[in-house]
Amino acid sequence: MLRKPFIAGNWKMNMTVASAKKLIEELKPLVKDANCDVCLCVPAVLIPEAVKAAQGSNIKIGAQNIHWSASGAYTGEISADMLKDYGVQYAIIGHSERRQYFGETDETVNKRTLAALNSGITPIVCVGETLSERENGETENVIYRQLEQGLKGIDDVSKIVIAYEPVWAIGTGKTATDAQAQETVAFIRKTAGKLFCPKCAEKLIIQYGGSMNAGNCKGLMAQPDIDGGLIGGASLKLDFATIVNYDK
Repeated sequence: MLRKPFIAGNWKMNMTVASAKKLIEELKPLVKDANCDVCLCVPAVLIPEAVKAAQGSNIKIGAQNIHWSASGAYTGEISADMLKDYGVQYAIIGHSERRQYFGETDETVNKRTLAALNSGITPIVCVGETLSERENGETENVIYRQLEQGLKGIDDVSKIVIAYEPVWAIGTGKTATDAQAQETVAFIRKTAGKLFCPKCAEKLIIQYGGSMNAGNCKGLMAQPDIDGGLIGGASLKLDFATIVNYDK
């Protein structure tokens, strides 16, 4: 298999220590034989307990953000070294909610991505268009810009993960059709080949991140260029195990 599938959960601002530990303990036996890599990206305050709860399993723990500086006067931010202290292996970067509510830009996405790579943390870089951008035929232009500016200076694009998340399908219950998702993900892979190198682009893991759930995961995962999912609401329930075991 050229690319091993990768299913990651994004808990967003949800869960407490007790509910997080309970869900991870319940998920562990359900996903232990998965044929894909599995990760849960949890709120920063839950990382220590989530790592403990996931010990001895195939569930990796990730963060939802990472700062580009090692330290400094950045109130509310978290550095790569802080995350690595607790065994974090992945970090979501540039999620549409960060772009929409917290001023994330392609430039800051780039700085965070480079910081993650330099620290040995695998960045899950999010790209995607809004509904108006899709309706105006701007999807490819928007994504090309996000890739070109957000991934500037990366030597080997296969060392990152890209999550295609159509903004209009996040938390709305709407999902791109299998064909729509495949078309855009194929464009992402082709663009990565142009901007970096075709061989690296063929190894690049690209997830779909717009309301993938237990009911639609098989169709989306059957697409040739979709290598996994960045799962929001469904990762807060045992449904997550069904998505992880999509091929069973």
